[in-house]
Amino acid sequence: MHVQLVDPSGDVLPYDHALAAALAHRGAKVELVTSRFVHGPTPAPHGYEVSESFYRLATRLGADAPGRRRVLKLLEHVPDMLRYRRRSAAADLRHYQWLPIERLDALLLPPARPRVLTMHNVIRRERVDRRVADRMDAVIVHTRRGAELLNGRGVHVIPHGAFEHLTRQPDQRPLPAELAAVERPVVLFLGVVRPYKGVDVLVEAFQEVDDAELWVVGRPLGVSMERLRRLAPSGRVRFVERYVSDAEQPAYFRRADLVVLPHRSVDVSGVMFAGLAFGKAMILSDVGGFSEMVEDHGAGRLVPPGDSTALAATIRELLADPDERARLGRLAAAAAAGPYSWDRIAQRTLDVYEEVLA
Repeated sequence: MHVQLVDPSGDVLPYDHALAAALAHRGAKVELVTSRFVHGPTPAPHGYEVSESFYRLATRLGADAPGRRRVLKLLEHVPDMLRYRRRSAAADLRHYQWLPIERLDALLLPPARPRVLTMHNVIRRERVDRRVADRMDAVIVHTRRGAELLNGRGVHVIPHGAFEHLTRQPDQRPLPAELAAVERPVVLFLGVVRPYKGVDVLVEAFQEVDDAELWVVGRPLGVSMERLRRLAPSGRVRFVERYVSDAEQPAYFRRADLVVLPHRSVDVSGVMFAGLAFGKAMILSDVGGFSEMVEDHGAGRLVPPGDSTALAATIRELLADPDERARLGRLAAAAAAGPYSWDRIAQRTLDVYEEVLA
């Protein structure tokens, strides 16, 4: 079976690479059709091909010119989609991971069938637009709530996988020296800092947490870092305001005593699946896929979204209880090796492919 995984902007590139490798391991011929990732190195392809055929001019600008890159991507999008239409017939099946301009892309999709779409962010949408979904032979979502919101035929719930590839990289990098010298317990938030992720709630909660440090690690996007620094208690919060590569992430996860994801709204988060892979105790907002993961597997503690007082109390409780943190870590590792393993997800994805090909 020849499958094309299509993610023009590389919006979920770690997911793309993990799924491509797992499908290839199960015998599929896989081509990942995407664009060059400008923020850092990407996983080496194992058993599959990568075609960086989208946005070839825009990605030459690198990571330092986001505004100009965005304009160029808009100009390149239609010609690139039309070019992809001409070459897509070589595959038996096309599996779209993200379509940047859905209303337009619904008209630009190659006519070749079958077509599968993974909708990664159903819960965060104010209104679910079914126009693209209705042009697919199957739609994959990661949560039961996402399937309820779509409320249509041909919807399959297949979970996101644990990013266990992060745990076995040959070129892992150590922590920066100033972080490696920290002796107090560490609470970690990692990922792009966006408003919906509730980092302000976490920083505010840390005003009630003593004898520990909070590390906020990731490039800011659409948030006021000045406001976050004003909220931060002096000497207990550190900000690493940049993209953190895969090779750097293991050192942060392994050093953390707790991983906290205080999102206001979410479907799923790749950082949660990295936390599972590293067997970390996690505190998660009681929303979306976070709720479903804890309800199904117990691998974390839930707190009400936006409630800094409840979040502070749970952080204090778990920092004071290493046995409970270890128990949560064991549950996280078991979930990563079982229902969230990529081999199991690849098999369930191949079952969807076989169904639509039939």
